[in-house]
Amino acid sequence: MIGLPATSTMRAAPPASRCVSRFAAGFATRSGYSPVSTVEGVLFDYGQTLVTFAYPERELLEVIRNFRPTIEEALGAPAPPAEVILENVFLPLERYVSSESEDEVDWLEVVKASWESAGLSLPDGLLYEIVDAEQMCWDRIVSVDGDATSVLSLLRSRGIRRAICSNAPFPPEMMNRQVQTNGIGELMDGVVFSSMVGRRKPAPEIFRAALDVLGVPAERVLFVGNLVREDYEGPRALGMRAVICDAHNPEPAPNGVPSIARLSELTQLL
Repeated sequence: MIGLPATSTMRAAPPASRCVSRFAAGFATRSGYSPVSTVEGVLFDYGQTLVTFAYPERELLEVIRNFRPTIEEALGAPAPPAEVILENVFLPLERYVSSESEDEVDWLEVVKASWESAGLSLPDGLLYEIVDAEQMCWDRIVSVDGDATSVLSLLRSRGIRRAICSNAPFPPEMMNRQVQTNGIGELMDGVVFSSMVGRRKPAPEIFRAALDVLGVPAERVLFVGNLVREDYEGPRALGMRAVICDAHNPEPAPNGVPSIARLSELTQLL
């Protein structure tokens, strides 16, 4: 089996949880109490906050094997074994998923470059079909956080607007399909992924796009995510409040950063 480090912001990471003190009007941190005024909207990170992933190696190998005859026809030559393509083409692309750059890549361009770096030059139409089939693997294995549906439903019942604001370099139409397939999309008022904006958190442009979709001023919005730089410091720079959810983090949030152990605790902060 081919191992993949659990380093991605959207992909797999080991679970952890931690309890923190809570107050009806705000939240406490290890450095003191921070009051929260009326919140009219909540922005959520996606991977490792609302959903988690485990790298679908078996499913991806099946996709590659299914495409090998078409790949060989396009190449006019034998294609490498599926395991070699996974190792040399698919796995190197994971670095773009967890990139700290604030500029988003064009996923189809970097996919094309990855195939070419492995000595496999394929037509754009075939590459799109392979990417689409690969993304459907992720659609099938995504695991929705156990608290996500109930929390989002409760926020909706309270009239609090909800939207996704997350880094994801994959084609927007494929990400929209995923959130609709897993049920998260129907509980949101809007969805903004970095591939839709061309900028990654903590760049201000992606937050502004999400605020526009949400239709709520920044000072009345709470951001919920799992990464300090992207999901705490970034939103606060635009005037939002923010809290880290530790449920799927390998380590708790640092001292001084407001945090909750699981999504179900969010409703007690609002």
